[in-house]
Amino acid sequence: MTAAPPVTDAAPAGHRARPGLGTWAYDRGEFVRADAPRLPLSTQGLHYGTAVFEGIRAYRSDGVLQLFRAHEHYERLLRGCRMLRITDVPASVGELVDLTVELLRRNAHDADVYVRPVAHKLGLLPGTPPGVSLAGVSDALSLTTFAYPTAGAVQEVRCALSAWRRPSRDALPVQAKIAGGYVTSALACDEARAAGYDDAVLLDGAGNVAEATTANVFAVRDGVLVTPPVTGDLLPGITRDTVITLCREEGTTVLEHPLTPADLYTADEVFLTSTGKEVAAVVELSGRDVGSGTAGPVTTRVAALYRAATTARDRAGAAGAPRWLTVVPEPDPAPHIPHARTSSERAPR
Repeated sequence: MTAAPPVTDAAPAGHRARPGLGTWAYDRGEFVRADAPRLPLSTQGLHYGTAVFEGIRAYRSDGVLQLFRAHEHYERLLRGCRMLRITDVPASVGELVDLTVELLRRNAHDADVYVRPVAHKLGLLPGTPPGVSLAGVSDALSLTTFAYPTAGAVQEVRCALSAWRRPSRDALPVQAKIAGGYVTSALACDEARAAGYDDAVLLDGAGNVAEATTANVFAVRDGVLVTPPVTGDLLPGITRDTVITLCREEGTTVLEHPLTPADLYTADEVFLTSTGKEVAAVVELSGRDVGSGTAGPVTTRVAALYRAATTARDRAGAAGAPRWLTVVPEPDPAPHIPHARTSSERAPR
């Protein structure tokens, strides 16, 4: 990866990018126009799903845009990169956060934002035979941002139990967001939406609840929160961890324990957590109302705790600043471009 060159047509101060996709993207060491396709048709990550990605939110509060838990997201991304032998990416979480901050500053979104980093296998290196491979294949990293306003009120979703099962951890590294693994989620979501539902809940091979298509699952019974343990076939979500941390600090009991479909059917409340969904109430499951059939008081309280954490209204961290938040400076006429180290400059990981 080469160092990012200066950009001569950066957005002026006060510019606000159009809704949706940001004007700028970061791709293979440089900031480029986001609407200019650059990947070759032979991209290995496209052919075989050999990519890892993250979804990171940035929230605008009191006129300030702040990334939420970006460091934890990039720690997970780098762990996934190690799994797929993706080495030609910035070696540190700090570098990745700096690149993201700079990209957000350039795009100057005037609302909440969704950030999508993707690290993937790119092309066969000389001497590598065609076929599915991790070694002998070059790597690439791209970042894009999207305007993604927060809904405000607690989202209510109707879910179906899917006929598709979550792949087991001995078939797919479930701890990482590996692109190829999301084919199962796409099939389950398509099945659910074709039947008139919003999302699907997938079971594992033993018949226990794993997760929704892109979210973790919580059940509420008598004020106690129960969620499947991270030793199961599920992605240990960062939003999941946030909710567990905030609820325990508020004195709410949270248990990590296997859940069966019957546990969801008979729960007082069920909710989903993810970066995209935040905290969403499951009000119906496979034709049965969950609890009262509306977002319950515990789910509503959890959503409020989460919203406070994302908007700098939670408790301060050890240094006196709000936890988990990274401030994005406002754009200026001559944006600073962080240095992207070449592979020869990086420390081994």
